[in-house]
Amino acid sequence: MIATTSSPLPAASPADHPVLPALLSRPYPAVMGVLNVTPDSFSDGGQFIAPEQALAQARRMIAEGADIIDIGAESTRPYGSKPVPADEELRRLRPILSEVVSLGVPVSIDSMKSVVVAWALDAGAAIANDVWGLQYDPGMAPLLAARGSPVIVMHNRIKVDADIDIMKDIAAFFTRSLEIAAKAGVSRGNIVLDPGIGFGKTPQQSMTALARLKELSVFGLPLLVGASRKRFIASVTPSEPDQRLGGSIAAHLVAAKAGANIIRTHDVWETVQALRVAAAIEDRR
Repeated sequence: MIATTSSPLPAASPADHPVLPALLSRPYPAVMGVLNVTPDSFSDGGQFIAPEQALAQARRMIAEGADIIDIGAESTRPYGSKPVPADEELRRLRPILSEVVSLGVPVSIDSMKSVVVAWALDAGAAIANDVWGLQYDPGMAPLLAARGSPVIVMHNRIKVDADIDIMKDIAAFFTRSLEIAAKAGVSRGNIVLDPGIGFGKTPQQSMTALARLKELSVFGLPLLVGASRKRFIASVTPSEPDQRLGGSIAAHLVAAKAGANIIRTHDVWETVQALRVAAAIEDRR
């Protein structure tokens, strides 16, 4: 199987949600399929904003092997996204979230607003995916502590700074997020860390974060990597988002080798195939 070099993950406690241990017990990373119900996401904006199209895409990704469906109703693309009020996020989510939950795989809600996450958890979502790592909405950590819900804590920055040591910045950010989580009472066993490929980073810094992913094992927590179709790929081989499948798979295989436990992708079938073939080959060593 794909070798991981991360520290042992936290032992489950009665306070931990059962969804993460189930997802992390595989011999290869779990695959999170991206479902954007937005008109302006960087890769597939508008394709799945109609409820019937969104539901069909969720079914397709599950058939292709997705272990988690990540639903977002506000574009958080790193370059040029526009804030969306919570009411608009909820308007986009109401027709489809419960329907996707009923398909039987864990659903994560990609939102940095606690009011949206609370509604989604009530509707059956199992995981919160916060692109500001509990540092945007002060109500997020207390909400997740009260609900006992897993959370993906992603690194982000307001502005790109090419001169910083990005790994030190990621580590400092995670340290702060974990302090917020601990103060609120979020169980450590319910936390996944995401280095935020493409967010607040130059293309070179995104590649550094992937190349040095093992360093984040110091936190002893599961890691999620979402390099799918990101702009850093085009800095190596010029390409539009829908032309970056090869680069996405390359980045995700590197991440899996370095210990990533969850891979977030737009291209579920190809990613599942790549991860499983790589695991089968490694298992022959």
